[in-house]
Amino acid sequence: MHARLHVCGWHRLGVWIRSEVAGLHPGCFALVMATGIISNGLFVGGYRGWSELLFAVILVAYPCLILLTLVRLVLFPHALWTDLIDPARVFSFFTIIAGTGVFAVALDLREWGHAALSLWVFDFAIWLALIYLGFAVMIFRNPTGGADIAHGGWLNAIVGTESLVILGAIVAPEAGDLGPAILVATHMLWGVGLALYGIFIALFAQRIFFFDVEPDDVTPLLWVVMGAAAIATNAGSTLILVKDDMPFLQAMRPLVDGVTLVMWAWATWWIPMLLLLGIWKHGVRRVPLKYSPMLWSLVFPLGMYALASLRLSLAADLPLLRTISVAMTWVALAAWTATALAFAHASWRRYRDFDERNFRGA
Repeated sequence: MHARLHVCGWHRLGVWIRSEVAGLHPGCFALVMATGIISNGLFVGGYRGWSELLFAVILVAYPCLILLTLVRLVLFPHALWTDLIDPARVFSFFTIIAGTGVFAVALDLREWGHAALSLWVFDFAIWLALIYLGFAVMIFRNPTGGADIAHGGWLNAIVGTESLVILGAIVAPEAGDLGPAILVATHMLWGVGLALYGIFIALFAQRIFFFDVEPDDVTPLLWVVMGAAAIATNAGSTLILVKDDMPFLQAMRPLVDGVTLVMWAWATWWIPMLLLLGIWKHGVRRVPLKYSPMLWSLVFPLGMYALASLRLSLAADLPLLRTISVAMTWVALAAWTATALAFAHASWRRYRDFDERNFRGA
């Protein structure tokens, strides 16, 4: 009897996991992004113990999410394809690129440079496929209002592009004769990310300033507006810190210096604005604060801003930025802890509710 109940319990768990895989959100890699960027920031800042704890999380989470995505591709190809051609969801797949980039940087920090280089090649190949697929979907399959710019949308494309810059600049020395070509490519990708951000922010400003904003429009994804500027800052600072002897790239140095500082200032400007929007939604309009997978998209920009400030302090030799970075790192870690606890609780409730719906009285 006990063995029968045990088998039945495993069967229920298996059915639940299958249902979760079928509905796996393409933005699930935001968990890896948020956890990894805080781990990397703690590592660079000298807090190795805390960094290793979070690294252990992504060391498990990243391959598991890759495996679950592949399982979804095999078992539920229609569901995956439906997400790929949905203008409101296709850019969520760029979290795979950003998550891979953050994970690979963590490996490089621990002297696994060749593995990080292989992941950059993998990442770049996915980026090439997704960047044109994503915008093709936006052009040909986006009805009026189909993908609201206020809901984040293709900000993930910008974050994914800039993550390639950071990882590429870091692993270029491991690439031998291809190193200079990778460095040139990273400078080009940095410019592409900035151009995409410029287009986005113009459309975003038009949306929030000239149309009604409802509480549902204020989601954690809005923090990626700040996070995208922060990752552009991080990418620019990384390019500044990379040593190269190519006159062509050295001639670009003043441009990279100036734009990087401007992007950090722009990211900083957004933090009070986003806090005000959150206060308006949850304080004025009384919308309850509850767990959503999008909360990882709030944690990631906090961690990215902390690391971007630290890297800029090194590139510009500004100690004040390091103080800001340390403070924001602990804020990001506190946000990560709260989100992780809420995630665990929400997962348990989903499993319990699924069990009650499908197996009680069976």
